[in-house]
Amino acid sequence: MPCSTQQKWTKASKSLIGVAVLAATPGLADIQSDPHLNTLPRTEEEVRRIQAVTAPALNFTAAERFEARPGGAASVSARADADAFSQPSGNMEFERELDFQLGNGLFKKLWVSSPSSTLASDGLGPLYNARSCQRCHVKDGRGHPPNGPDDKAVSMFLRISIPGGVVPDGISDYLATQPDPTYGQQLQDFSLPGHRAEYKLQVRYSEVPVEFSDGEVVTLRKPDYTAANLGYGPLHPDAMLSPRVAPQMIGLGLLEAIPASDILAGVDEADADGDSISGRANVVWSAEFDQPMLGRFGLKAGSPTVNEQSSAAFSGDIGISTPLFPNPWGECTKAQAACRAAPHGDNDVRGHEIDLDAMNLVTFYSRNLAVPERRDEGDPKVLRGKQVFYDTGCIACHMPKFVTHRLTDQPEQSFQLIWPYSDLLLHDMGPGLADNRPEARATGSEWRTAPLWGIGLTEQVSGHTQFLHDGRARSLLEAILWHGGEAQAQRDAVVAMPKPDRDALVRFLESL
Repeated sequence: MPCSTQQKWTKASKSLIGVAVLAATPGLADIQSDPHLNTLPRTEEEVRRIQAVTAPALNFTAAERFEARPGGAASVSARADADAFSQPSGNMEFERELDFQLGNGLFKKLWVSSPSSTLASDGLGPLYNARSCQRCHVKDGRGHPPNGPDDKAVSMFLRISIPGGVVPDGISDYLATQPDPTYGQQLQDFSLPGHRAEYKLQVRYSEVPVEFSDGEVVTLRKPDYTAANLGYGPLHPDAMLSPRVAPQMIGLGLLEAIPASDILAGVDEADADGDSISGRANVVWSAEFDQPMLGRFGLKAGSPTVNEQSSAAFSGDIGISTPLFPNPWGECTKAQAACRAAPHGDNDVRGHEIDLDAMNLVTFYSRNLAVPERRDEGDPKVLRGKQVFYDTGCIACHMPKFVTHRLTDQPEQSFQLIWPYSDLLLHDMGPGLADNRPEARATGSEWRTAPLWGIGLTEQVSGHTQFLHDGRARSLLEAILWHGGEAQAQRDAVVAMPKPDRDALVRFLESL
């Protein structure tokens, strides 16, 4: 989408389209409230200021005001070591840092099996993908697929479901799925002694060459996934599998604090603005609030809040019961009777294997992992890459800016201008990236727009440059080339553009 078109469709224009879509789509108008937040209303003057400050850039000769701090006042200086994603919000009061550190300790805690003399740490499994949150989100960064047969794939697993199931009240276009009767909703590749692991993840790649207009060739790798060594018999014949790599953790509280109405203003299911981009909201049933809510978290926006996402991970990834997901055996199904009958860690003073107070600390920690400041945002090559990013139409999905709610009890996230470069909506990314597994309203080819802040620090933090939902892309350029569907025109524009513009585009992304 060239700049002349982009200028015509300002955020205010998009908002009018979004309001019309909300009114016409059953189930969307009802999710504009944010029951997870204690908010203060915006004044008319604040609304005008927000519209002005979040308008797309039109000048690329210098960095925009506040652009250097993508997390607003919660941003922190960019460190040069692997701890760049592990800092507390920059505007956090000293008294609250203790809660952050306690949450960090629980995030890193290695859980052990029951019964154990370490009562505060028992309850692991019996089936699990990792013994701690940190084992998947190493240094709070991005996971990776297995790199060879000896690489433990603890930062990647396969989700699983079969068609059918219950459609929650009040959610239109819901694509019902249900757990595999034997293996549940995700496959666990580790187990306690005396129990069989559910599977071993195997990945094979085939090469897909892509030639640029100037003759340069990049080879993509197309993955093929196998759930090998199944421990409990065959999968259901209708089983649908989806590979998932652990995402980075920064800025989650800021994303959670964006008004749902602002995200929904970008919904354009019928492509009324003619840009070939049709953002859709995922609407999910919240176990925390017992109502439909806007999905924000997860690779298909399948979870509405940081607490619910974190609680589900304790249950599914580690086999730890929480107040929201109280089964002490985690994800074990009725077909896995030995797992359910095994000793668990919920019969003590905690009530659950991780209790409400501890869960609140983990949620506080996860909300407050700070976004690092930009690097070289005023560099001429970075600015040229930013203009290419805009001119190519990437901001149609990777929306640069939002302003968060005013909050009465979360000062770190309250009324911040943030730059996540995501609309948090679902987009059809084409058959190349499709997992063919729906999740709530998300189809098998739709994914939530990934936030781009911090992406240039991936190698520094995580020790690799593997991107997309399954880590198939080994560079930012490869990630771009996998875009299809609604982003096909943008991908093709990158293939056709001169190498200096292509290099500048990547340099801009690396500065985020």
